[in-house]
Amino acid sequence: MGSFDIITLVFLGLAVFVIFKLRSVLGERTGAEPPPFEGLRRDAPPPARDEKVVTLPSREPEGGIPGETPAPTFRWEGFAEPGSALATGFDAIAALDPTFQPGTFSAGAKAAYEMIVTAYNNGDRKTLKGLLSRENFEAFSHDIGERETRGESVQSTFVSIDKADITQAVAKGRMAEVTVRFASQMISVTKDKSGTLVDGSLDKVETVTDTWTFARDTSTRDPNWRLVATGE
Repeated sequence: MGSFDIITLVFLGLAVFVIFKLRSVLGERTGAEPPPFEGLRRDAPPPARDEKVVTLPSREPEGGIPGETPAPTFRWEGFAEPGSALATGFDAIAALDPTFQPGTFSAGAKAAYEMIVTAYNNGDRKTLKGLLSRENFEAFSHDIGERETRGESVQSTFVSIDKADITQAVAKGRMAEVTVRFASQMISVTKDKSGTLVDGSLDKVETVTDTWTFARDTSTRDPNWRLVATGE
């Protein structure tokens, strides 16, 4: 009986020791503990009502629907209609000169127009020679000579160049030709050798419309375009 009591006491002691160790490791549950695996949940709890929440746009692939090919941009948009003769002319000139751009050309044509008109009115043959074809230079120089013979002088002031619209573009062999229609506002008067006004008015702004054709030989290194034809 005594041995039984001793063995029983030994097992009871071991049981008490094991229970004590488990409680020291795991602790006591109070009822406020989170459920198992609570810390591994991937969905965050909804924000409180007083929190500022910014809704981000959905991250869709840029460039439209995946696998869809974007529509090509028309190369001469704003200067020619697709399939038009002007667009075909631009293509032909660009094949000869890949740097050709209608917008850049139009801006350069405006500057050339003002320089040529001013040089012509001032009788500046030196400037004209670098801007005109040989035939046009001879014609302009002849007109200047006749004006000088009469003793007349021209005074002109550009108020504005309102338009420089490209109306035609063609390639003839290696020669590129572009026609531009100008619309400008100008004050211009002509005086005789005594200074008497014979044409125009200093107080009147006139609208002037000109259609000029410029050409460039793309087979040479000369990047300059020259005036080859004029008209109203």
